[in-house]
Amino acid sequence: MPEASRLACSGRLKGQVALVTGASSGIGRAIALAMADEGASVVVNYIGNREPAQEVVAEIQGKKMSALAIEADVSDQHRVRGMFDQAIREFGTIDILVSNAGIEADRPYSEMTLADWQKVLDVNLTGGFLCSQEAVREFRRRGIVAGRSLTAGKIIFISSVHQEIPWARHTNYSASKGGLKLLMESLAQEVAAYRIRVNGIAPGAIRTNINKKVWDTPEGLQSMLRLIPWGRIGEPVDVAAAAVWLASDESDYVHGTTLFVDGGMTLYPGFAAGG
Repeated sequence: MPEASRLACSGRLKGQVALVTGASSGIGRAIALAMADEGASVVVNYIGNREPAQEVVAEIQGKKMSALAIEADVSDQHRVRGMFDQAIREFGTIDILVSNAGIEADRPYSEMTLADWQKVLDVNLTGGFLCSQEAVREFRRRGIVAGRSLTAGKIIFISSVHQEIPWARHTNYSASKGGLKLLMESLAQEVAAYRIRVNGIAPGAIRTNINKKVWDTPEGLQSMLRLIPWGRIGEPVDVAAAAVWLASDESDYVHGTTLFVDGGMTLYPGFAAGG
């Protein structure tokens, strides 16, 4: 079944503009396409190879929606500001930020270099700070637009189950996601008065290229499924559906919370038989 066919499209984001970081592949790509299906124009952020980002733009334009690819390293303040400036020049404003860009650099702790540590924190955590700061500035400048949304803007951080579950040999990644959780919650507390909604999504094991070496073999997949009570690996559309809902007025009373999309991975499945 094609991923898009699993989502019911009802124009919940009609007339809005979404900026999705890391949108040229995986979860970010699925979110960008799902938001376009719901009526949003989309800024497709990427870094490196432009071709996959342009393919996402072409697919969105094929849906008769507007899209623009912008290259920017989310850990670079100058590039982030430039991305927002370009997006606002093109579309007039931004209504939704999905801070999705993230990386891994796995090492045993005693072998992890400062560069390994710093790069993951720079992209996963500082990138979320820089992008959300620019979004908050734009949302406060514009305010609520009657008939478009009940809020001045929405921010969705894509975190991970590893904001809760410790992960040996991935201490930099887990630390970045744990920090992102409290960034989201602290920001939500601060900007509620401006009618800006802030939430997070914590995916579990999702079928993307970042973990392909695990799910692409029968042995690896079975090992992974032992950690997922629901009995299947997640698909990018599972996260995209949650992101669309959090960006829509249907979730207007949802603020400062993390929605886990993990098939039950955070239920500590090793204890299902009593431990």
